[in-house]
Amino acid sequence: MLRLFPLLLLFIISSSTAAQTSVDEDQLGAWYMYFFTAPLGSGPLGVQGDVQYRSWNAGGDLEQLLLRGGLTYRPQETQVLLTLGYANITSGTFGDSDATSGESRVYQEALLPQRISDRVRLTHRFRYEQRWVEGQDFRTRYRYNIFVNVLLNNTELERNTLYLALYNELFINGQTSIGNGRTVQFFDRNRSYAALGYGLRDNLRVQLGYMRQRIVAYAKPQVQLSLHHSW
Repeated sequence: MLRLFPLLLLFIISSSTAAQTSVDEDQLGAWYMYFFTAPLGSGPLGVQGDVQYRSWNAGGDLEQLLLRGGLTYRPQETQVLLTLGYANITSGTFGDSDATSGESRVYQEALLPQRISDRVRLTHRFRYEQRWVEGQDFRTRYRYNIFVNVLLNNTELERNTLYLALYNELFINGQTSIGNGRTVQFFDRNRSYAALGYGLRDNLRVQLGYMRQRIVAYAKPQVQLSLHHSW
């Protein structure tokens, strides 16, 4: 009987994971995104934000609607950008259900750019989030993203520049208990992304890419279409 216990435990865990995973991992999702940054006058302050419509499929089956914005501060004589922001997220359910849940989020962020060479740009992003998720206890999360832009036909990100955009982002939960006896793992998710970008104007870029997101229960591919606008 003791020898059967590990097999029984593995079966229970596998069944539980399968019960939680109703998402079609082979179905290609789609994220449509707009990012913006703008200075406030000639000083160190500015604003940034993004609007994202995320769909479980090519469109129509809502995964998330994300609205986010923040106040930025750039310390004098540095390229570091600090942000204090807020996000409102509406999350949908995979499949035919129209059920949604809400989340409010406050975040602090630091962007640290590096110029590796004339054509290779690196940016580190550190983000700390405080999350109020509907039906859960207060939560926090840590995120680290490394972005790489490789310019293919120019040495500046400007009009008519073609470039390769890559990133990898790791999400770590600040706590495992989310209320009512429910728990999550410290590992929340990982996103890996590759895209081609093009400079429509000196201050406006478009990217079309592929992102694979892995969480504990499943991994799913997403196509991403994004606009990046600097006012």
